Amino acid sequence: MKTAVVYHSQTGFTRRYAQWIAEAANADCFELSEARKRDLSGYGAIVFGSWVCAGSVSKLGWFKTNMEKWKDKKLAVFCVGASPADSPEIQEFLKQNFGGAEYAGVKVFYCPGGFCYEKMGLQSKLMMKVFMKALKAKKEKTEAEEEMIRWLSSSYDISDRKYIEPIVEDLKKVS
Repeated sequence: MKTAVVYHSQTGFTRRYAQWIAEAANADCFELSEARKRDLSGYGAIVFGSWVCAGSVSKLGWFKTNMEKWKDKKLAVFCVGASPADSPEIQEFLKQNFGGAEYAGVKVFYCPGGFCYEKMGLQSKLMMKVFMKALKAKKEKTEAEEEMIRWLSSSYDISDRKYIEPIVEDLKKVS
């Protein structure tokens, strides 16, 4: 089955995962700006990946807009975030964002990426600075908030090829 992996990346973690998936699945890989100019109707599977910020998936609207015309295809989404894969918030996030009937048949995966302040855009840096200042100023922090402060205080990379395995395995299954 011919597969297209389409991604939107801000700091490189999603691009890395998209390239790993494309390589492992022998798929074509396109940055979102390029995919928007292409006719993807010839693909039997379309995988969309993007980064997560403040509980939402960047550019997910593009994928949702095209889902109806791709209903005969195998569809998957992978989200790349700064939280570890075993973080309890991940499953809640996935349910909130992908739990609706519109996503029936769409497989959704989470891949931990990291944080790279050096590659962030100015708006994202400012948003993180405001968020961190507010979090640090909070008088009675929960253990999870203390841990978040530690994680987000500097750049880090927790991406790993092992997180693409369920995605690649799902692509191998015949619809």
